Amino acid sequence: MASRQQWESWTEETICPICLAFFTDPVVLECGHNFCRSCITKSWEKKRINSCPECRREVPERNLRANRALAKLAEKARELTLNPKDNESKLHCEEHQEEFKLFCDTDKTLICLICRDSRAHKSHNFMPIKEAFEIYKDQLKSSLDYLTEKKLAALQTEVNQKQKISEVRERASSLQIHITSEFTKMHHFLNEKEQCLLRDLKEEERKILETMQKNLRKIQENLNLIKEKFSKLQKQMEQNDELIFLKEEVNQNWSICDDIQNTTVTSAVLPIERFKGPLQYAAWKKMIDSVHPVPASLTLDPSTAHPQLIMTEDRISVRHNNQRQSLPSSPRRFDSWAFVLGSEGFTSGRHYWEVEVGNKNEWGVGVTRESAERMGGIVPIPETGYWVAGLISGQGYFAFTSPTALRLKLSVNPQKIGVYLDYEGGQVSFYNVDNMSHLHTFTDTFTERIFPIFNPGWNFDGNNPAHLTICGLKVH
Repeated sequence: MASRQQWESWTEETICPICLAFFTDPVVLECGHNFCRSCITKSWEKKRINSCPECRREVPERNLRANRALAKLAEKARELTLNPKDNESKLHCEEHQEEFKLFCDTDKTLICLICRDSRAHKSHNFMPIKEAFEIYKDQLKSSLDYLTEKKLAALQTEVNQKQKISEVRERASSLQIHITSEFTKMHHFLNEKEQCLLRDLKEEERKILETMQKNLRKIQENLNLIKEKFSKLQKQMEQNDELIFLKEEVNQNWSICDDIQNTTVTSAVLPIERFKGPLQYAAWKKMIDSVHPVPASLTLDPSTAHPQLIMTEDRISVRHNNQRQSLPSSPRRFDSWAFVLGSEGFTSGRHYWEVEVGNKNEWGVGVTRESAERMGGIVPIPETGYWVAGLISGQGYFAFTSPTALRLKLSVNPQKIGVYLDYEGGQVSFYNVDNMSHLHTFTDTFTERIFPIFNPGWNFDGNNPAHLTICGLKVH
């Protein structure tokens, strides 16, 4: 028994892990694993990255080095297998001590001729061992081929997943740098403003204290003079000799108080209105000039408006009217959707604007590319050049995506909608201005001028009369 186990042990080293047969023209990879040359070559045919099927270590170059020692060993194992006389005796049936001659396909087991005629195998299907070997070897080969494909697919999936993880990490790192950069600008501005106010306060304090200290010195000098004269007078008061008293002091003491000055307290206060006013608001008003982007002051382009849209004189508000205006037809003008474009388009940069929707029951906002079709039955989705979100009367809030619109789940009804466009970043995002909560983001690639687009919604039934209004930034 020990001899057979030893034989099986070393013959396992001569089996290719891909085809599970004795090695044919074995090659060794840099990692030390061996494969048939044809097996490893075939496994690499559909792979972008060559790797060892055993340890998955990448193989930059197809450096296949022949393993002649292993080839000789495999050939020896093959000969021993084909010449069983050189090996131990064949396996025998434990019950009848007869040599196995048949394979019971019903029980999937080897049997001897006595087993075939026994009651235990009555009416079973039998086949010669060689035939069973060929059939099940083919089945095993098919299963092996299937698992090989699955293994390669799983390895590729693993590579793809790792790549996606790497992309997320790189994106997060980029966004972290962006966030830090944006807030560093504000931190720098606020810190500079704070230090400027502190310097001004210090200077005001210095000026006021300088005047008060000067006056204090005068007060102290006058006080010292008073004390000195007071001491002299007090000393004279102690003189009891009438002649001496009158002779020595009376002439000089009659005017003893003439050079004493009347000093007063100098009063001054720090300008509290400068240093204890609405400091945050004042700083914000100045900071807004350095903040980018800020809500843009957009206007509407009448030449693009649907004939049933009515705009205010300042061209920042629009609503739908049942009566159709007599306007010249133009490819620039929308004729089937209640759309109107902004007057200004963008070919670069980051931009942000806010639109008041109030309690309207239907509206739409977003952007569109300049070449997008405006006439006829257009479908406002990214594939046709529209990146739009809005409210559909009686149905809810949607981002108009393909193939179907994406319903947006909002916890509150927004009164104002913020639209953010990052041209180079290929981003269009929508926000609830009340709390700046994110509603939806489109990502795409922009190659031409992009215009803001506005839709006040239809008002055929009179339930949607309010204006859609562009909100300009008011800080001055």
